[in-house]
Amino acid sequence: MVQSTAGNPLVSEAPAEAAAGGPVAGAAFVGRPRQRARGLAHGLVEDLGEKIRNQSLRPGDKLPTESAIMQAYGVSRTVVREALSKLQAGGLVETLHGVGTFVLQPRASGVFRLDPGEIAASVDVLAVLELRISLETESAGLAASRRTDEQLVAMRQALDDFEKNVAVAGDTVGPDFRFHLQIAQSTGNPYFADIMRHLGTTLIPRTRISAIRNHEGGGAPYLSRVNREHEEIYAAIARRDPESARAAMRIHLTNSRERLRMAQEAAQQKAKADAAAGQGAPAT
Repeated sequence: MVQSTAGNPLVSEAPAEAAAGGPVAGAAFVGRPRQRARGLAHGLVEDLGEKIRNQSLRPGDKLPTESAIMQAYGVSRTVVREALSKLQAGGLVETLHGVGTFVLQPRASGVFRLDPGEIAASVDVLAVLELRISLETESAGLAASRRTDEQLVAMRQALDDFEKNVAVAGDTVGPDFRFHLQIAQSTGNPYFADIMRHLGTTLIPRTRISAIRNHEGGGAPYLSRVNREHEEIYAAIARRDPESARAAMRIHLTNSRERLRMAQEAAQQKAKADAAAGQGAPAT
């Protein structure tokens, strides 16, 4: 999937960063200013999304570094990270920690469609995801420092079972939960695992939101993407890299949160539109 940035009219080589050992990225990335009232992150998402849709940025192209995007658009690092998170949630890009962010092949629907009847459930799932981002980001960092070889083997087995069950449309919730629970146990702090056990498999969003389970014709592409995110977490823990483990876990859970938030907003807008249409209908 990953292609060179050579030949991309929006990306030029960055010799200074390359010499420093960082990824070569866009020093001449051309941004388009947006009105502040519309939201800086929203404007950045719109502009980058437009570049992807019109093939100015092609599948496999590597986006410029955060610093290059900040300079091109005149925004902060926080705004850039929020925008990239939303693009990931929409299935437009994929971030590989320590490597970069790459444009994905376009899909008919990047975000699952949430039934208006599931809005209440989605509010609670979002709250759980916010808790998980705080809890499991640190859990992953501690696991990278403290895990044993036996615990790493257990994580590997959970991921192998997950991948196998994606291929045969089997149970992925069990292996998913086992992977996250094993990370919590690998911290050496029993309270991390206690909280995870208390939440149980309900902390996996697709156990409570049917739209996620049914996303993209049975969920195989979605689950494959989840599995790639799991592999990033595992790789960082395996090489005992706490900061990369924290970053990979945060990316994984933030993607889940943003996908659900976008679907929730769309469902709420649809519910309001339906209500307005009903009120405006002539009496019979």
